[in-house]
Amino acid sequence: MSYQPQTDSDVSAMLARLGVESIEALFADVPPSLRNPEIDLPPGLSEPDLVRHMAGLAAANRAHELVCFLGAGSYDHYIPAAVDALAGRAEFVTGYTPYQAEMTQGLLQAIYEYQTIVCELTGLEAANASMYEGATALWEALLICEREVRGGRFVAAGSVSPRWLAACDSYARESGYPLDVVADLADGSLDLAGLEANLAAGGVSGVALPLPGALGVVHDLAPAIELARVAGAKVVICANPLALMLYRTPGELGADICVGDGQPLGLPHNFGGPSFGFMAVRDKLVRKMPGRIVGATVDGAGQRGFVLTLQAREQHIRRDKASSNICSNQALMALRGAMYCTLLGPQGLAEVAANSVRATAYLREQLTQLAGVEAIGAGPWFNEVALRLPAGAARRVWARGLEAGYLAGWPLGNWWPEREDELLVCATERRTRAELDEYVAWFGQAVGEQR
Repeated sequence: MSYQPQTDSDVSAMLARLGVESIEALFADVPPSLRNPEIDLPPGLSEPDLVRHMAGLAAANRAHELVCFLGAGSYDHYIPAAVDALAGRAEFVTGYTPYQAEMTQGLLQAIYEYQTIVCELTGLEAANASMYEGATALWEALLICEREVRGGRFVAAGSVSPRWLAACDSYARESGYPLDVVADLADGSLDLAGLEANLAAGGVSGVALPLPGALGVVHDLAPAIELARVAGAKVVICANPLALMLYRTPGELGADICVGDGQPLGLPHNFGGPSFGFMAVRDKLVRKMPGRIVGATVDGAGQRGFVLTLQAREQHIRRDKASSNICSNQALMALRGAMYCTLLGPQGLAEVAANSVRATAYLREQLTQLAGVEAIGAGPWFNEVALRLPAGAARRVWARGLEAGYLAGWPLGNWWPEREDELLVCATERRTRAELDEYVAWFGQAVGEQR
């Protein structure tokens, strides 16, 4: 069956309207060296044959069969079946921007519950209806700092996710607000002296700090937060949401804003997305937040209802003068996050986080007993740890893992050229003791083969 909607007469009418003689003439501006003279497609298939063919192609992708020790911003947590079943309901999948409150009470209530969960996780007073993902949430948080402080530039610790920093740097270069990154010390700890020196130069609106850092280390953020306070800057904490179940929350630490990526809360790897970004702020910053906030109220009959309490109308009508380009949210993904948190509850979330810490601690203890393998930093670690391997081994071990059935970790040379011989490995609550032991045994052989 051909799925070409244009007939020959349609094509002729289009070409006549454009004033060209052939389809090929439409591509005259494309250099001949960049054009294929023809596309050699095989004959069409019937639907059953096509399904069979596509299933064969899918079967060649073994990624879903690999035991995952890959973290670096995307984590392999168990997702209850109820999340897929509930989030797949038609009223959620087809839901759109809830402008008409009387028509979208269910979606508004779901977002309200999501906001409540984010506030409880972060210890801050207000959350919006979600963001695109973690990196853009961080940039929007820094813009909030600028609107509040008017300093003109930002500072970030080097242990904030390099992916996030790269995205923010792209925004910074075009916005006129420089982003300075204070590199961590060699052992992965925060360079407080470097941060203090940068802040002393003045003009800093916001400081971004990680919880945990990109190497898995949970830093003591209190000294850095105090330095930012003294300099008059606002503090943004970039958090793994599950880590907030074990450590002092951003609210307790005295941060002004907390942002993060919601992938650990009920979202699969899914080849990198989609995800959602969360954002929570102090009360006094609510009106400077991008996006929208759902609130609870009562109608004329005294019945509880939900409305869009705050939304930046200038995003719809002022275009280039708007405070943000965030005019929507990742509602379905945020809904999955809310469902995941609700199904597990506070105790379940804490157990997931604690079991991830225990699995990582065991993995680090076992791996560092291997010849030529050492952990970077003094910890504590959350759910991943950076390892220094013999020269040239990190990438080859990673590649050998694909053959052996493992996503063996993340070569840190992908982020920092000076860390070419380091590998970031992750363990969550999904990794059994048997899987950990088998991985350690394989890892020892793989490292030994490269020495």
